[in-house]
Amino acid sequence: MTDLRTADRPTETNVPWISAAERGREAALLAHFAHFWGTATGAPRAIYDTFIAASPLAAGATVEEVTTAEVHGWWVRPESARAAGQAILFIHGGGYVMGTAQAYRGFVSQIVSRSGIPALAIDYPLAPEATLPAAPDAALAAYEYLIGQGYSRIAIVGDSAGGGLSLVTMAQLAKRSDTAKPIAGVVFSPWADLAFTGGSMTDPGLVDPLIGHDYLRDCADKYLGAYAATDPLASPLHGDLSGLPPLLIQVGTAERLLDDSRQFAAKAAAAGVAVELEVWGGMHHVFQLDVAHLESSRDALDRASRFLIRAFTP
Repeated sequence: MTDLRTADRPTETNVPWISAAERGREAALLAHFAHFWGTATGAPRAIYDTFIAASPLAAGATVEEVTTAEVHGWWVRPESARAAGQAILFIHGGGYVMGTAQAYRGFVSQIVSRSGIPALAIDYPLAPEATLPAAPDAALAAYEYLIGQGYSRIAIVGDSAGGGLSLVTMAQLAKRSDTAKPIAGVVFSPWADLAFTGGSMTDPGLVDPLIGHDYLRDCADKYLGAYAATDPLASPLHGDLSGLPPLLIQVGTAERLLDDSRQFAAKAAAAGVAVELEVWGGMHHVFQLDVAHLESSRDALDRASRFLIRAFTP
Protein backbone atom coordinates (compact mmCIF):
# COMPACT_ATOMS: atom_id res chain seq x y z
CA MET A 1 0.00 0.00 0.00
CA THR A 2 1.44 3.35 -1.00
CA ASP A 3 0.57 6.71 0.48
CA LEU A 4 1.56 9.83 -1.48
CA ARG A 5 1.42 13.25 0.17
CA THR A 6 2.40 16.63 -1.25
CA ALA A 7 1.09 20.15 -0.70
CA ASP A 8 -0.80 20.34 -4.01
CA ARG A 9 -1.73 16.73 -4.62
CA PRO A 10 -4.39 14.54 -3.03
CA THR A 11 -3.48 11.93 -0.49
CA GLU A 12 -3.53 8.85 -2.73
CA THR A 13 -3.69 5.35 -1.32
CA ASN A 14 -3.40 2.35 -3.63
CA VAL A 15 -5.18 -0.56 -1.98
CA PRO A 16 -4.04 -3.95 -3.35
CA TRP A 17 -5.95 -7.22 -3.42
CA ILE A 18 -6.72 -8.31 0.13
CA SER A 19 -6.02 -11.98 -0.61
CA ALA A 20 -6.01 -14.64 -3.30
CA ALA A 21 -9.34 -15.82 -1.92
CA GLU A 22 -10.78 -12.34 -2.46
CA ARG A 23 -9.69 -12.53 -6.09
CA GLY A 24 -11.76 -15.69 -6.43
CA ARG A 25 -14.76 -14.11 -4.76
CA GLU A 26 -14.56 -11.12 -7.12
CA ALA A 27 -14.42 -13.42 -10.16
CA ALA A 28 -17.44 -15.37 -8.93
CA LEU A 29 -19.35 -12.16 -8.25
CA LEU A 30 -18.64 -10.79 -11.72
CA ALA A 31 -19.86 -14.06 -13.24
CA HIS A 32 -23.05 -13.67 -11.22
CA PHE A 33 -23.44 -10.10 -12.47
CA ALA A 34 -23.02 -11.22 -16.07
CA HIS A 35 -25.70 -13.87 -15.61
CA PHE A 36 -28.04 -11.42 -13.87
CA TRP A 37 -27.80 -8.74 -16.55
CA GLY A 38 -27.88 -11.30 -19.32
CA THR A 39 -31.06 -13.01 -18.16
CA ALA A 40 -33.07 -10.35 -16.29
CA THR A 41 -36.38 -9.39 -17.84
CA GLY A 42 -38.66 -6.44 -17.30
CA ALA A 43 -38.29 -2.68 -17.29
CA PRO A 44 -34.65 -1.49 -17.06
CA ARG A 45 -35.33 0.68 -14.03
CA ALA A 46 -36.95 -2.19 -12.14
CA ILE A 47 -34.03 -4.47 -13.02
CA TYR A 48 -31.55 -1.89 -11.78
CA ASP A 49 -33.41 -1.47 -8.50
CA THR A 50 -33.42 -5.24 -7.99
CA PHE A 51 -29.66 -5.30 -8.55
CA ILE A 52 -29.01 -2.47 -6.09
CA ALA A 53 -31.44 -3.73 -3.46
CA ALA A 54 -29.35 -6.89 -3.05
CA SER A 55 -27.20 -4.90 -0.62
CA PRO A 56 -28.62 -6.06 2.73
CA LEU A 57 -30.18 -3.92 5.44
CA ALA A 58 -27.76 -3.69 8.38
CA ALA A 59 -28.83 -5.15 11.70
CA GLY A 60 -30.62 -2.61 13.87
CA ALA A 61 -31.10 -0.05 11.11
CA THR A 62 -34.56 1.43 10.61
CA VAL A 63 -36.11 3.11 7.58
CA GLU A 64 -38.83 5.74 7.28
CA GLU A 65 -40.27 7.31 4.14
CA VAL A 66 -40.21 11.10 3.77
CA THR A 67 -42.58 12.93 1.45
CA THR A 68 -42.90 16.71 1.32
CA ALA A 69 -43.73 19.16 -1.45
CA GLU A 70 -40.05 19.35 -2.42
CA VAL A 71 -38.36 16.22 -1.04
CA HIS A 72 -38.98 12.53 -1.38
CA GLY A 73 -36.72 9.90 0.08
CA TRP A 74 -36.04 7.61 3.01
CA TRP A 75 -34.50 8.20 6.38
CA VAL A 76 -32.13 5.39 7.24
CA ARG A 77 -31.18 5.47 10.91
CA PRO A 78 -28.65 3.45 12.91
CA GLU A 79 -29.59 1.56 16.03
CA SER A 80 -27.77 4.21 18.06
CA ALA A 81 -27.01 7.67 16.67
CA ARG A 82 -23.83 9.52 17.66
CA ALA A 83 -25.24 13.00 18.32
CA ALA A 84 -28.16 15.27 17.55
CA GLY A 85 -27.91 17.66 14.63
CA GLN A 86 -25.74 15.37 12.49
CA ALA A 87 -26.90 13.81 9.22
CA ILE A 88 -25.78 12.42 5.90
CA LEU A 89 -27.42 13.44 2.64
CA PHE A 90 -27.13 10.41 0.35
CA ILE A 91 -27.52 10.79 -3.43
CA HIS A 92 -27.91 7.57 -5.42
CA GLY A 93 -26.35 6.51 -8.70
CA GLY A 94 -27.83 5.05 -11.87
CA GLY A 95 -26.42 7.18 -14.68
CA TYR A 96 -29.03 9.89 -14.00
CA VAL A 97 -31.57 7.65 -15.76
CA MET A 98 -32.20 4.96 -13.13
CA GLY A 99 -32.15 4.37 -9.40
CA THR A 100 -34.36 5.10 -6.39
CA ALA A 101 -33.73 5.94 -2.77
CA GLN A 102 -35.83 2.93 -1.80
CA ALA A 103 -33.55 0.50 -3.64
CA TYR A 104 -30.50 2.02 -1.96
CA ARG A 105 -31.77 1.70 1.61
CA GLY A 106 -29.72 -1.42 2.31
CA PHE A 107 -26.51 0.11 1.04
CA VAL A 108 -27.09 3.33 2.96
CA SER A 109 -27.78 1.32 6.11
CA GLN A 110 -24.31 -0.18 5.83
CA ILE A 111 -22.87 3.33 6.06
CA VAL A 112 -25.07 4.58 8.88
CA SER A 113 -24.59 1.43 10.96
CA ARG A 114 -20.83 1.85 10.76
CA SER A 115 -20.74 5.61 11.33
CA GLY A 116 -23.64 6.06 13.75
CA ILE A 117 -24.91 8.95 11.62
CA PRO A 118 -28.47 8.90 10.19
CA ALA A 119 -28.85 9.45 6.46
CA LEU A 120 -31.55 10.86 4.24
CA ALA A 121 -31.42 9.06 0.89
CA ILE A 122 -33.25 11.13 -1.70
CA ASP A 123 -34.94 10.68 -5.03
CA TYR A 124 -34.36 13.23 -7.78
CA PRO A 125 -35.90 13.67 -11.25
CA LEU A 126 -34.47 11.18 -13.74
CA ALA A 127 -33.63 11.62 -17.40
CA PRO A 128 -34.85 11.62 -20.08
CA GLU A 129 -38.12 12.78 -18.49
CA ALA A 130 -36.17 15.50 -16.67
CA THR A 131 -32.90 17.16 -17.68
CA LEU A 132 -30.55 19.66 -16.10
CA PRO A 133 -30.93 21.51 -13.78
CA ALA A 134 -33.70 19.40 -12.22
CA ALA A 135 -31.44 16.95 -10.36
CA PRO A 136 -29.09 19.57 -8.83
CA ASP A 137 -32.12 21.63 -7.82
CA ALA A 138 -33.60 18.60 -6.04
CA ALA A 139 -30.34 17.89 -4.22
CA LEU A 140 -30.14 21.49 -2.97
CA ALA A 141 -33.77 21.34 -1.86
CA ALA A 142 -33.02 18.19 0.16
CA TYR A 143 -30.00 19.84 1.78
CA GLU A 144 -32.12 22.86 2.71
CA TYR A 145 -34.78 20.51 4.07
CA LEU A 146 -32.21 18.98 6.41
CA ILE A 147 -31.13 22.43 7.58
CA GLY A 148 -34.78 23.28 8.22
CA GLN A 149 -35.16 20.11 10.27
CA GLY A 150 -32.38 21.22 12.61
CA TYR A 151 -29.42 19.38 11.11
CA SER A 152 -26.54 21.83 11.24
CA ARG A 153 -23.70 19.41 10.49
CA ILE A 154 -24.23 17.53 7.24
CA ALA A 155 -22.00 15.33 5.08
CA ILE A 156 -22.89 14.49 1.50
CA VAL A 157 -22.33 10.95 0.20
CA GLY A 158 -23.08 9.47 -3.21
CA ASP A 159 -22.13 6.79 -5.72
CA SER A 160 -21.46 6.96 -9.47
CA ALA A 161 -23.77 9.60 -11.01
CA GLY A 162 -24.93 10.33 -7.46
CA GLY A 163 -21.29 10.87 -6.58
CA GLY A 164 -21.02 13.40 -9.38
CA LEU A 165 -24.21 15.09 -8.22
CA SER A 166 -22.84 15.12 -4.67
CA LEU A 167 -19.76 16.98 -5.92
CA VAL A 168 -21.96 19.41 -7.88
CA THR A 169 -24.04 20.07 -4.76
CA MET A 170 -20.99 20.66 -2.58
CA ALA A 171 -19.54 23.05 -5.16
CA GLN A 172 -22.79 25.02 -5.28
CA LEU A 173 -22.99 25.21 -1.50
CA ALA A 174 -19.38 26.35 -1.27
CA LYS A 175 -20.35 29.56 -3.08
CA ARG A 176 -23.34 30.34 -0.85
CA SER A 177 -23.17 32.47 2.27
CA ASP A 178 -26.76 31.93 3.41
CA THR A 179 -26.56 28.35 4.70
CA ALA A 180 -24.31 26.04 6.68
CA LYS A 181 -21.66 24.34 4.56
CA PRO A 182 -21.29 20.54 4.33
CA ILE A 183 -18.61 19.33 6.71
CA ALA A 184 -17.38 16.48 4.47
CA GLY A 185 -18.06 14.50 1.32
CA VAL A 186 -17.60 10.83 0.44
CA VAL A 187 -18.03 9.67 -3.13
CA PHE A 188 -17.78 6.17 -4.54
CA SER A 189 -16.69 5.99 -8.22
CA PRO A 190 -18.07 9.47 -8.98
CA TRP A 191 -19.07 10.40 -12.54
CA ALA A 192 -17.39 13.79 -12.49
CA ASP A 193 -16.86 14.44 -16.21
CA LEU A 194 -19.65 14.10 -18.77
CA ALA A 195 -17.22 15.52 -21.37
CA PHE A 196 -15.29 12.21 -21.22
CA THR A 197 -11.78 13.65 -21.07
CA GLY A 198 -10.34 10.83 -18.94
CA GLY A 199 -8.19 8.27 -20.69
CA SER A 200 -9.76 5.35 -18.82
CA MET A 201 -13.04 5.99 -20.69
CA THR A 202 -11.61 4.60 -23.92
CA ASP A 203 -8.52 2.70 -22.74
CA PRO A 204 -8.58 -0.60 -24.72
CA GLY A 205 -6.59 -2.31 -21.99
CA LEU A 206 -9.16 -1.57 -19.31
CA VAL A 207 -12.09 -3.97 -19.02
CA ASP A 208 -15.08 -2.66 -17.10
CA PRO A 209 -17.48 -5.52 -16.31
CA LEU A 210 -20.42 -3.26 -15.40
CA ILE A 211 -20.56 -0.03 -17.41
CA GLY A 212 -19.34 0.91 -20.87
CA HIS A 213 -18.39 4.10 -22.66
CA ASP A 214 -21.36 3.89 -25.06
CA TYR A 215 -23.80 3.43 -22.18
CA LEU A 216 -22.43 6.48 -20.38
CA ARG A 217 -22.59 8.53 -23.59
CA ASP A 218 -26.26 7.66 -23.95
CA CYS A 219 -26.95 8.59 -20.33
CA ALA A 220 -25.16 11.91 -20.75
CA ASP A 221 -27.12 12.75 -23.90
CA LYS A 222 -30.38 12.12 -22.06
CA TYR A 223 -29.40 14.10 -18.97
CA LEU A 224 -27.72 17.21 -20.39
CA GLY A 225 -30.67 18.75 -22.22
CA ALA A 226 -29.60 22.22 -23.32
CA TYR A 227 -26.47 22.25 -21.14
CA ALA A 228 -22.92 21.72 -22.39
CA ALA A 229 -21.10 18.65 -21.11
CA THR A 230 -18.47 20.93 -19.58
CA ASP A 231 -20.98 23.00 -17.62
CA PRO A 232 -20.13 22.60 -13.90
CA LEU A 233 -23.76 21.61 -13.17
CA ALA A 234 -23.16 18.54 -15.35
CA SER A 235 -19.46 17.93 -14.80
CA PRO A 236 -18.06 19.15 -11.49
CA LEU A 237 -14.54 18.47 -12.79
CA HIS A 238 -14.86 21.56 -14.99
CA GLY A 239 -16.02 23.92 -12.24
CA ASP A 240 -14.42 26.01 -9.49
CA LEU A 241 -13.51 23.54 -6.75
CA SER A 242 -12.25 26.00 -4.16
CA GLY A 243 -14.07 25.88 -0.85
CA LEU A 244 -15.12 22.23 -1.03
CA PRO A 245 -15.17 20.36 2.30
CA PRO A 246 -12.71 17.51 3.01
CA LEU A 247 -13.32 14.70 0.54
CA LEU A 248 -12.81 10.95 0.42
CA ILE A 249 -12.97 9.40 -3.05
CA GLN A 250 -12.92 5.62 -3.53
CA VAL A 251 -12.62 4.04 -6.98
CA GLY A 252 -11.66 0.67 -8.46
CA THR A 253 -9.04 0.06 -11.13
CA ALA A 254 -11.45 -2.04 -13.24
CA GLU A 255 -13.81 0.73 -14.25
CA ARG A 256 -14.25 3.38 -16.94
CA LEU A 257 -14.67 6.11 -14.32
CA LEU A 258 -11.21 5.59 -12.83
CA ASP A 259 -9.78 8.77 -14.35
CA ASP A 260 -12.83 10.81 -13.33
CA SER A 261 -11.74 10.20 -9.74
CA ARG A 262 -8.06 10.80 -10.38
CA GLN A 263 -8.61 14.01 -12.34
CA PHE A 264 -11.12 15.41 -9.86
CA ALA A 265 -8.92 14.61 -6.87
CA ALA A 266 -5.92 16.31 -8.50
CA LYS A 267 -7.86 19.45 -9.44
CA ALA A 268 -9.54 19.71 -6.03
CA ALA A 269 -6.22 19.35 -4.23
CA ALA A 270 -4.70 22.04 -6.46
CA ALA A 271 -7.60 24.30 -5.39
CA GLY A 272 -6.67 23.79 -1.73
CA VAL A 273 -9.21 21.06 -0.88
CA ALA A 274 -8.20 18.28 1.52
CA VAL A 275 -8.70 15.17 -0.62
CA GLU A 276 -8.11 11.51 0.14
CA LEU A 277 -8.18 9.29 -2.95
CA GLU A 278 -8.29 5.50 -2.53
CA VAL A 279 -7.66 3.40 -5.65
CA TRP A 280 -8.70 -0.21 -5.06
CA GLY A 281 -6.83 -2.76 -7.16
CA GLY A 282 -8.99 -5.05 -9.30
CA MET A 283 -12.27 -3.71 -7.98
CA HIS A 284 -15.33 -3.02 -10.14
CA HIS A 285 -17.61 0.02 -10.27
CA VAL A 286 -19.10 0.84 -6.83
CA PHE A 287 -17.84 -2.43 -5.37
CA GLN A 288 -18.84 -1.10 -1.93
CA LEU A 289 -22.38 -2.28 -2.65
CA ASP A 290 -21.31 -5.92 -2.38
CA VAL A 291 -20.87 -6.14 1.40
CA ALA A 292 -22.47 -9.59 1.49
CA HIS A 293 -19.78 -11.04 -0.78
CA LEU A 294 -16.51 -9.09 -0.62
CA GLU A 295 -14.17 -8.33 2.24
CA SER A 296 -12.93 -5.39 0.18
CA SER A 297 -16.43 -3.89 0.18
CA ARG A 298 -16.72 -4.13 3.94
CA ASP A 299 -13.22 -2.76 4.42
CA ALA A 300 -13.90 0.18 2.08
CA LEU A 301 -17.09 1.07 3.95
CA ASP A 302 -15.25 0.80 7.27
CA ARG A 303 -12.68 3.28 5.98
CA ALA A 304 -15.35 5.61 4.61
CA SER A 305 -17.18 5.53 7.92
CA ARG A 306 -14.02 6.31 9.87
CA PHE A 307 -13.50 9.30 7.57
CA LEU A 308 -17.05 10.50 8.32
CA ILE A 309 -16.65 9.98 12.07
CA ARG A 310 -13.47 12.07 12.05
CA ALA A 311 -15.29 14.83 10.16
CA PHE A 312 -18.19 14.83 12.62
CA THR A 313 -15.97 14.71 15.69
CA PRO A 314 -15.46 18.20 17.17
